[in-house]
Amino acid sequence: MRCNFILSAMFSIGIIAGAASASAGEASVLDVTVSSNADGTYAFNVTVAHQDEGWTHYANNWDVLSPDGSFLGTRTLFHPHVNEQPFTRSLSQVKVPIGVSEVIVRASDSKHGDGTRTFKVKLPPRK
Repeated sequence: MRCNFILSAMFSIGIIAGAASASAGEASVLDVTVSSNADGTYAFNVTVAHQDEGWTHYANNWDVLSPDGSFLGTRTLFHPHVNEQPFTRSLSQVKVPIGVSEVIVRASDSKHGDGTRTFKVKLPPRK
């Protein structure tokens, strides 16, 4: 009898956990590639994952931040990507102060705001 109770409890927890993971949650940055431009700026390709649910809950931007948290650039995402997950979008002409050798990329969604899963990336040498 005790064994059945434990299995039943584990099954119930699994269903609850599965339901929780099926909701959209926070936007996460999965990958970042960066290249330097001839004018001293940088171009970013950022891959974001978020279980967009439509216009009321979707990944709506990602930011490039300096290590001290200063904003260096923002890529606004103007629509949900319900059937395109994960997805990659670009931002070019990002000005990074001299002396900054790595940046942080953070995604946001329309319901939770800034995501907690960020991505640090080292910058290539300037051209």
